Amino acid sequence: MIPVFKPYMPQNVEADIAEILYSGQLAYGKCGREFENSLSEFIGNPKVITTATYNHALLIALSVLDLKTGDEIIANPVSCLASNQPFAVKGLKIIWSDINPETGTVNPESIRSQISPNTKAIFNNLFCGYAGDLDAVYAIGKEFGIPVIDDCIEGFGTEFKGKKTGNTGADITVFSFQTVRLPNTIDGGALTFKDENLYEKAKKIRDYGIDRTKFRTANGEISADCDITLEGYGATMSEINSLIGNRQTSDLPGLFEIQRENAKIWNGYFQDNSVAELLKINGNVSPNYWVYGVLADNKPKFIEEMRARGFYATGVHINNNIYSVFNNQTELPGVSEFMKSFVALPCGWWIKNLEDELSH
Repeated sequence: MIPVFKPYMPQNVEADIAEILYSGQLAYGKCGREFENSLSEFIGNPKVITTATYNHALLIALSVLDLKTGDEIIANPVSCLASNQPFAVKGLKIIWSDINPETGTVNPESIRSQISPNTKAIFNNLFCGYAGDLDAVYAIGKEFGIPVIDDCIEGFGTEFKGKKTGNTGADITVFSFQTVRLPNTIDGGALTFKDENLYEKAKKIRDYGIDRTKFRTANGEISADCDITLEGYGATMSEINSLIGNRQTSDLPGLFEIQRENAKIWNGYFQDNSVAELLKINGNVSPNYWVYGVLADNKPKFIEEMRARGFYATGVHINNNIYSVFNNQTELPGVSEFMKSFVALPCGWWIKNLEDELSH
């Protein structure tokens, strides 16, 4: 059966990994900086930091924005649990936004209706790599003076108006590089910033709140004159993870192109066979096609039929507003309608002959 997810790994990295293992320099350093530079070039934004995990990346975003227990945020429940669990860790009050059930993307008017004087941030999840009207979301944030964070746990490489996520206008963008993402660093994440001050602040928070330019004296001892004023995490990416990620960056354009070509083949198949409805995609958006999403009238039956044909179909996630940990089990009509019918199909770089597979 063709899998819906598959880890990508660059070829011939064993010698480079062995060199790092015995170099005595395993923590974030030269490879980490090289990976960040490669990401900056790919995204088109120089303000990039990598992290040990996606969870660290999202927690750093919360800390950078000074979000505290009881602060109110707007978030999207149609997402991976990993996208929302840090809100519970921080004790934030989540107000769930609804989505457009024809697109799977956030409904900007739902965000607008949820804003209150207590709203501190808007989190916009690009579910399975699909982006909606990002400009409308950013405009709402600007109108009310509220930062917008694009949650691209599945959205690296997606484009809006020709610009890649991380450079489309969000105040902060959060990425995952976990095993089934592109790039895959085995585990890891990254953040990009629009504001230079937030970027500099995030670099300190990633490293226990330390300003490394002042942390040690000339003879290498820890300086008592270097104050720690920020909460922080031990969240730097290791040299091995950074190397693995960096060795993939030159492959990314070709891998995303394969996925987009596979999506065109799926489009043609479903236009000729009305067994499921195509998602409506904003004309300004080019998804990364981490998966290929459709809407099925009978979701369980459709999943069963596609698996019988050799394609691992799945709903991927469940809407997070059902979980009691978030203390907000609000009924959202758009979310309910979408989750009832959304199915993801394999569309990844590993599928080289999709037309042949569909003709069987």
